[in-house]
Amino acid sequence: MQWTTTRFVLDLHRPQVMGIVNVTPDSFSDGGTHDTTKAALLHCETLLRDGADILDIGGESTRPGAVPLSLAQELARVLPVVREAVRLGAPVSVDSYKPKVMQAVLDLGADIINDIWALRWREPDAVAGEPDAMAVVSRHVGCGVCLMHMHREPRSMQLEPMAGDVVPQVRQFLAHPAQMLRSRGVKKERIVIDPGIGFGKTVAQNFALLARQRELLTLGYPLLVGWSRKSSLAAMGGSAETLAAQQRMVPSVAAALLAVERGASVVRVHDVRETVQALRVLGALE
Repeated sequence: MQWTTTRFVLDLHRPQVMGIVNVTPDSFSDGGTHDTTKAALLHCETLLRDGADILDIGGESTRPGAVPLSLAQELARVLPVVREAVRLGAPVSVDSYKPKVMQAVLDLGADIINDIWALRWREPDAVAGEPDAMAVVSRHVGCGVCLMHMHREPRSMQLEPMAGDVVPQVRQFLAHPAQMLRSRGVKKERIVIDPGIGFGKTVAQNFALLARQRELLTLGYPLLVGWSRKSSLAAMGGSAETLAAQQRMVPSVAAALLAVERGASVVRVHDVRETVQALRVLGALE
């Protein structure tokens, strides 16, 4: 099994670690830590030294309640980092849902588009004939794409979380954009899916997705999972009010290991070094 991207073909027989690079002042865990180009690039280099296989660069916070960022602001944050990061010798993913950002970073050589909207978002001021997110990705010669499930949108997703059995709903949701891409000629090897842990789901629903994760694999696409520092990890210990996001490393690593055991091919994490070390232990058993 492999993931074909712009410049790299990733071997998914070994779990891939995607290191998070938030070029934001307001992300839920590390907002403001890497919000300059210099700081973000230094963090990219640190993540690669720690063993990251992929860098995931994002310029807009999508935490619950986050206010959308303007196109100009996102481009100003992301483009200088991507321009330099593509020279570091590792796959570069960009976390964005805006078609113009996608096109701009792909023009710079980015390898993967990681979209929380699963290519559904539309520019409010788009003119007739302007390519939407689905068109930008499908017209590219070979970028990888990650399609994520999100209930509602960041400002409202936790105000009214999903109801009912989450697993078949997520599975059905993700099947649609994947099939739309395939119908436009995008090869299956370019597509990865993400259940969207925490994006409009209750704590119980998040853990149901982990427990029954293999049901999502029946769609036939590799699975990318992002449990890193999510509030559900603190809530399970009864300490959601006191366990800050930066203090959730141990449960984050545990969740990443459980996700890989249940078939995840890529784990998106803040704590790269610790996750890589834990995966080496798991790999020794296998």
